[in-house]
Amino acid sequence: MASTNSLRRTGIALLAATTLVALPVVGTEGLTGTSRAEAAQNGGGAWRGGWAASPQAPTAPFGPNWSEQGFFDHTVRQVVRVSTGGTKARIELSNRYGKTPLRITGATVALTDEGASVKAGSVRRLSFGHDGSVTVPAGGKVYSDGVPFKVGALQSVTVTLYLAEPTGPATFHSFASATSYRASGDHRSDRDGTAFKETSDSWFFLSGVEVSGGSAARRDGIVTFGDSITDGVGSGLNADNRYPDELAERFAAAGKPRSVLNHGIGGNQVTNDTTWAGEKGINRFKLDALSEPNVGTVVVLEGINDFGGDTWQDFPGGPTPEVSVERLIEGHRSLIRQAHAKGLTVIGATLTPVKGSLYYTPAVEAKREAFNHWIRTSGEYDAVVDFDRAVADPADPDRILPAYDSGDHLHPGDAGYRAMAEALDLDAL
Repeated sequence: MASTNSLRRTGIALLAATTLVALPVVGTEGLTGTSRAEAAQNGGGAWRGGWAASPQAPTAPFGPNWSEQGFFDHTVRQVVRVSTGGTKARIELSNRYGKTPLRITGATVALTDEGASVKAGSVRRLSFGHDGSVTVPAGGKVYSDGVPFKVGALQSVTVTLYLAEPTGPATFHSFASATSYRASGDHRSDRDGTAFKETSDSWFFLSGVEVSGGSAARRDGIVTFGDSITDGVGSGLNADNRYPDELAERFAAAGKPRSVLNHGIGGNQVTNDTTWAGEKGINRFKLDALSEPNVGTVVVLEGINDFGGDTWQDFPGGPTPEVSVERLIEGHRSLIRQAHAKGLTVIGATLTPVKGSLYYTPAVEAKREAFNHWIRTSGEYDAVVDFDRAVADPADPDRILPAYDSGDHLHPGDAGYRAMAEALDLDAL
């Protein structure tokens, strides 16, 4: 496992020298709001995001996982922490990358106890259109009905799915930095976790937990959008120390819990689709960031993988095309336009240091510095957060401060993610 984690951390953002050639970027723009059906499904604006993860196509670039084979007569139990609380909850399930309809035989939600165990008396059976089971169309998603469920900000929630029929390859989220559990047979209502003998550090089918009640819904949710550094690669397992988690903790400590939703995907790029790291950001932005309820702000941190994907020789799909600074800027302009079309404030983040990593080159550093200069000086984002300077070593600004380094000189560790969250002005969000 140690060697797998090391490979994951060093393999997420491969870097290489590329030429500065401007190429066109095409994204989804001119978004004008939700459809009537979507608005009705979103509960008339009452719901707010408690937790989220971006769906990915089944793949296993770092070793076997459950996504490629899928499930058959399995119960999958997944633990997530909500950023804000409420008195009612529902879940979102995604079959975005499924080739066939997905049958969910049954599902429950409960308050987490320890590991795969849940708190006594907290298990609630979920329904879907008042039915205990549901079929998710290939390429689609579903929400459960809301269920009375009192949960506080920063409290962990356990979602359990029973999958009696073969699912085929599973839509999932690769880098959970959290343990998921699997049991044979139907154990959706178990209080203890003794039946759950298998574990994974990915999430499967579950793409959101939403809450309502407790306080009036306001359009003040925050989406963090990006790659592995938003996803939390390098943070501690089951520690909830990704920078979006730390940001949610700051709001809660100030007595003002907010919806903070993590839509990072390890290895993701703004301008190129990848087989193992998600669709390009300019396309998935609409599906992930802009589909969340009652969001007012998006923080964008993404681009280092665009500069280095042409060296991904050993990854599914092989290398991605070279990306220039100009092309990456055009990609970010697409994200800005999409966010503004939805009436959202969008904050641009500088790319964090990479010196000392296995993928550092002077050419990549020149690109990173040129892109960061544009972020800081162009005025095209509504505001800027300087994550680069927040985690840089003052004695060597192209390198992450050792105290903030996860060990690969590329991804921050827990202390580094905390410093990133502290760089954001709560009053400006």
